Amino acid sequence: MSNNDIIVKRAFALTRRQFMKSAVVGGSMTALLAACAVPADESAGGDTGAAPADGESASMDGGTMVWVGHQEVAGLGPDDTGPTVQAVLIYNIHDPLVIFDEFAEMEMLLAKSIDVSEDGLTYTIALQEGVLFHDGTPMTSADVKYTWDYYRNPDNATSITGGFIGVESIDTPDDNTVVVNMSEVNAALLSNAGETPIVQSAYHAEVGEDVYKTAPIGCGPYKLIEWQSAEFTELGAFDDYWQGRPTIDTIRQDVVPEPSVRMIALQTGDADSATWPLLTEDSIELEGDDNFNVIRTLVNSIKHFPLNTTLPQLAEKEVRQAMMHAIDRQRIIDDLWGGAAQIAHTNLSPKNTFYYNPDTKKYDYDPETAMQMLDDAGWVMGDDDVREKDGLKLSFTCTTLTGDQARRPIAELVQLMLAEVGIDMQLAESPISAILEALRASEMDASLFNWTYGTTPEPDPFVTLHSEGGNNWNSFSNARIDELIEQGTQVVDPALRQPIYYEIQEIWAEEVPCLYLQVDEGLNVFSKRIQPLPESPVAGDEIYLRAEEWDLNG
Repeated sequence: MSNNDIIVKRAFALTRRQFMKSAVVGGSMTALLAACAVPADESAGGDTGAAPADGESASMDGGTMVWVGHQEVAGLGPDDTGPTVQAVLIYNIHDPLVIFDEFAEMEMLLAKSIDVSEDGLTYTIALQEGVLFHDGTPMTSADVKYTWDYYRNPDNATSITGGFIGVESIDTPDDNTVVVNMSEVNAALLSNAGETPIVQSAYHAEVGEDVYKTAPIGCGPYKLIEWQSAEFTELGAFDDYWQGRPTIDTIRQDVVPEPSVRMIALQTGDADSATWPLLTEDSIELEGDDNFNVIRTLVNSIKHFPLNTTLPQLAEKEVRQAMMHAIDRQRIIDDLWGGAAQIAHTNLSPKNTFYYNPDTKKYDYDPETAMQMLDDAGWVMGDDDVREKDGLKLSFTCTTLTGDQARRPIAELVQLMLAEVGIDMQLAESPISAILEALRASEMDASLFNWTYGTTPEPDPFVTLHSEGGNNWNSFSNARIDELIEQGTQVVDPALRQPIYYEIQEIWAEEVPCLYLQVDEGLNVFSKRIQPLPESPVAGDEIYLRAEEWDLNG
């Protein structure tokens, strides 16, 4: 069996859900690779919301499942899927065409089959029939076209526009067929655009994006009942879900910033799962508790300090490199993260075994080297022990998430480490919605959170690393990286794509667009009463997309 045969066989292996739906993916070997192109192997809005769907779910004694997250749920539309606590709700409200599941395998959802032309420029998508939105209207090809056209339109300024590169036009020959015409090959199309949640087009067009985020109408297994951004979000089972009504009646996610309080909620039975990790030591404690299942997976995101590289004091790569040498990342992992992480060396997680480059430049903890580099770059130590150059202090402010007890200590320790080499990092706090908005606008110096710059199995980092990416948190611009990112999506063969992403990682490690710390082991905690859970998954957050298959009888 050839390497390409292995790649296609694994990438399109039938999962349990696919088998039940008898999904078929058509097309040639080249087309299949164009659809996948990889070997299988982490805001704003009002405080009120109401379910747009008619009627209430019929009682099936399915009970209420309670999740606890760490930050406000700023929006519930397709453009809000970045933060985990939002994504797990959005993908239960909406179905996309396809999803990459907890085993990093592509599953058909609203797409019944996908046929890709030999040249990779035409995608013919047959849709599932009999799918209803929560307001009772049928889901058709018009809704898919509208969703893709809206979110790929640069005029709408969404963060996910970069996922639709190469889409020239979309045809809808009938209600159940979508034809996507490409101007160029995009090997990441299904990984990016394909996972876009499908909206009820007439409703979205009527109310607009800002309102839709607060009161969405999807065709997923659960519909919105109530949304209190900073308090809780409640979803109810959709009786007419096309794959069958969920067993559990209600999903409620409470906003609980303090990990210690989330831990107590789990131990007392007031919560069934934490959609954002607890303190590492608490998750490890629950691994030994017979009342819980704790699933460990290496995450795709890197824990990092996004830096506004347009600021004069952060614009020089030598300064950013010196900061990397000044930070004892292994100490952070050992002392503040219970050892449940690996030092990050590139923008990709080593979880992506095929595209991860193990030979990039490394930054060992070496304060003496850091100080020498700053000296050589002309940053002179001042009387206040803060370096300066041309009258500019080497000082900036890191804004952490309000109430983030897990990561705030990292910022406090790094503050001390940077001070040792003459860099002044002040600390502030703000809600995640304000942080993301300010970073996108280059109006914040720095922050600290987890995010992905390429995932598993798809390594494309356009949205976060390209100079025109909608979530370019670092305001980073590198012409060669832009060129490579654009080139990478146009190459189908994984063996030919690999060197492209290797070079992106090499430039990343040289330029240091952010202070990249670690790749965490995800520790997803579930009450034993949630059943069934997958065995040996490779991704944690995607497990929550199985909620319609669960019951609370464990």
